Amino acid sequence: MTKHASEVTVEFLQAFADAWNRHDVDELMSFMTDDCVFESSAGGDVCGIRYKGASEVRAGFSKAWESLPDAKWSDARHFVSGDRGVSEWIFSGTQADGKRIEVNGCDIFTFRGGKIAVKNSYRKNRPPF
Repeated sequence: MTKHASEVTVEFLQAFADAWNRHDVDELMSFMTDDCVFESSAGGDVCGIRYKGASEVRAGFSKAWESLPDAKWSDARHFVSGDRGVSEWIFSGTQADGKRIEVNGCDIFTFRGGKIAVKNSYRKNRPPF
């Protein structure tokens, strides 16, 4: 389990991004508060799909690899300002039909106690190719 400082840094966000690329949900959850919230980039609600609490967030994170097993977040760039932060990235992956997705996206974070309390994810809407 990852130990975190009381204040979040750019290095913290890079370690979080690295865990996404390893598809390591246990490590990802070590960055999250117990009462965390994940708002996905897609879904029927205005916020996408909102996952609340560690078990729902874990399931929501895992869905990223179910439909796109080679999912990758590259060229990550981060900034932190107080209890808020942003990570920008390029998301890519291959669907079951062989079509590729490659889009710009970002996460907007709210931090509490040196961990991520809210991860709100956005990405461009580009057709698979």
